[in-house]
Amino acid sequence: MVVAWLSYAGALPFVATALAVRVDPAQASLWAFALLAYGAVIVSFVGALHWGIAMTASGSDKGFAQRLPVLYAWSVVPSVLAWAALLTHAVFLDGTVWAAALLVLAFVAHYSLDRPLATAMNLPSWYLPLRLRLTLVACLSLLSLSLPLQTAATPGVPVPPSEAAWM
Repeated sequence: MVVAWLSYAGALPFVATALAVRVDPAQASLWAFALLAYGAVIVSFVGALHWGIAMTASGSDKGFAQRLPVLYAWSVVPSVLAWAALLTHAVFLDGTVWAAALLVLAFVAHYSLDRPLATAMNLPSWYLPLRLRLTLVACLSLLSLSLPLQTAATPGVPVPPSEAAWM
């Protein structure tokens, strides 16, 4: 299935950048920002899925038509949260951890709203399981930014995220 291959290929940058933070601590801040930026882009893309679903549902039954304004409104929330996450990363001392938390919140909230939507819109049976797997990969990768880093200056001594040079 092409959709699955493309989806899993889209998850690779999450895993690769999360690993790069650990493997290349000298460039950890660069890799962390790359992970956050990719998370922001993807959570915005996921929000756009709801916009597309709302557009295709416009001609559907009258009961669902009442939910369309909420669906359209929700579809832009992930982009706003992604933008807030990137600003949080840039502005606050612990910005990386808080930015990752905001993105995780956006991914989890979006998936939780996908569940009733998938039933109401009769989405393909593969949609929710695929979204769950991809959401888990994204969230675990982002949450890895809250783990202590090993620094070259003191090998074997973890540095708490609040003291790591993320910016």
